[in-house]
Amino acid sequence: MDPLPILRDLVSIPSVNPMGRDLKGPEYFEGRVSDYLVAFFQRLKVPYQRVEVSPGRANVLARIDRAGAKSTIVMDAHQDTVPVEGMTIEPFTPVEKDGRLYGRGSCDVKGGMASMLAAFARLAEERPAGMANVVMCCSCDEEQTATGAMDVAKMCSEPRAGALLTAPPDLFLVAEPTDLHIVVAHRGAVRWKLRTTGRACHSSRPHEGVNAIYKMAQVLTCLERYATELPQMVTPHPLCGSATFSVGRITGGISVNTVPDECLIEIDRRVIPGEDAHAVIPHVNSYLRERLDVDFEMLPPWLVGATLGDGNNGEWASRLMKHIEAVAGPRQKIGVPYGTNASRLVVCGAPAVVFGPGSIDQAHTKDEWISISELRQAADIYFRCCANEG
Repeated sequence: MDPLPILRDLVSIPSVNPMGRDLKGPEYFEGRVSDYLVAFFQRLKVPYQRVEVSPGRANVLARIDRAGAKSTIVMDAHQDTVPVEGMTIEPFTPVEKDGRLYGRGSCDVKGGMASMLAAFARLAEERPAGMANVVMCCSCDEEQTATGAMDVAKMCSEPRAGALLTAPPDLFLVAEPTDLHIVVAHRGAVRWKLRTTGRACHSSRPHEGVNAIYKMAQVLTCLERYATELPQMVTPHPLCGSATFSVGRITGGISVNTVPDECLIEIDRRVIPGEDAHAVIPHVNSYLRERLDVDFEMLPPWLVGATLGDGNNGEWASRLMKHIEAVAGPRQKIGVPYGTNASRLVVCGAPAVVFGPGSIDQAHTKDEWISISELRQAADIYFRCCANEG
């Protein structure tokens, strides 16, 4: 099956993750893509499940078993995309031009999903003699809090009656745009807010109040220093590089003529394999307390992102590499600075690798696109990987 028509369908169905914002409308959340996937698996006449993870948001799984198979491979691709504000192309109108397909999600990661679905459909039709048991997992909410992947991992660790996945598989094969390289390690992220408080008053008499933004200015200066010193405080990972720290958003005040009584910043701290993600916030807190005489509060994190290490996925990565090179030529095993579902899935004890068509340089961009030739190569590689379990 050609993945291109599947990708056209997927791009034309909006599945925007609102990223924590209170937004409603047909373009938000994964429901319509989940409907498409259910119909897709019904046509293949394979067992499938739609598992609600949160109200209106579901993982969709399907399974093909072979009698006597020695291993089980789970192919995972997420249904959601990032928002479309600022795009310079029609986000949900797939356009083919110069060997590319344009549209929101074409690269991250509906292209990878289309390639996986095409490979899965081919496996269902051909049932090759040496194939593994294969589960196609189309997960929800990857772009914000990874609740879909966490539910899959929980399903593997705490089996549910009637579930299509009741034990850790032999491999999680996770779709992300990797230029057909194999990601064997990646960073995680911890995200939280820091708050300073003051006392509001009229701006014509600022001395009667306490300006929370001025307090935050001192905090930010110290955090900028922390960010520059962090690479020396944490030993870099050989594949993923250094840990990083960034303040990405600031809010404060209610009007220009009111001294602000609150200021908030949002922090992104990238964690490398081997670090304890839960120690990140206490470390930043101690650094600031030792250097500042300013009151501030660390709010609870909304994301504590695990990392993907390369300690137990080498054998599977080598097997996958043989299939990649047979189709697309030489590639590499790499580490990357961004996170994926893989780090959420491996908590059940199974190894994971990340692989897919497209480049991370095109993900989340204003004119997002994917190479159609890579899309088709990836479909063939996914098929070969699952069809030859030895």
